[in-house]
Amino acid sequence: MDLDDFFEEQSRLIDKYGWTVVHVEPTEEDPPDTSPFGYTVGLTGFGHPEVAVAGVPLDLTGALLNGAAARVLRDAGEPLRHGRRVSGLVAGHDLLVVAGEPTDEIFPGSAYYRYGEDRVRLRQLVWPDPAGRFPWQAGYAAEQWPQPTIGVASLGPARRCAGFRGFPRGRTRVS
Repeated sequence: MDLDDFFEEQSRLIDKYGWTVVHVEPTEEDPPDTSPFGYTVGLTGFGHPEVAVAGVPLDLTGALLNGAAARVLRDAGEPLRHGRRVSGLVAGHDLLVVAGEPTDEIFPGSAYYRYGEDRVRLRQLVWPDPAGRFPWQAGYAAEQWPQPTIGVASLGPARRCAGFRGFPRGRTRVS
């Protein structure tokens, strides 16, 4: 399949479903620790970020990304916000949504080609190791579960600062 055929097939799938999934597998030219990844193409056309997942087998990559894209566009209109826990895509585990910029390890080249780098936003579904730890947490089993990420998500609730927030009522700001 040449590049024109690839993008023609991609357009057909986006027209039919609203998105498509691109799988990227390491080649012999890549470093030995390179992880496979996948990402959606098509969500940008609806004003949503594209979604990526890394380090899982390609069949699971497709299932995760199709499930997430269907939630965004069809089922519940669920926005994939940074730090959000997503349940129901992997039995027994919540995934976390991470917002960030593409990296050399997770690069949505086909989405950039279709929509332009200035329009494409990216979210990643990040999965825990069997002990429930995420890649940025101490003790994550990176050797057994390699997973490059585009960012880090907070795992706890945000805390509000109890300190002074501005001028009390009645005061005006002096320039």
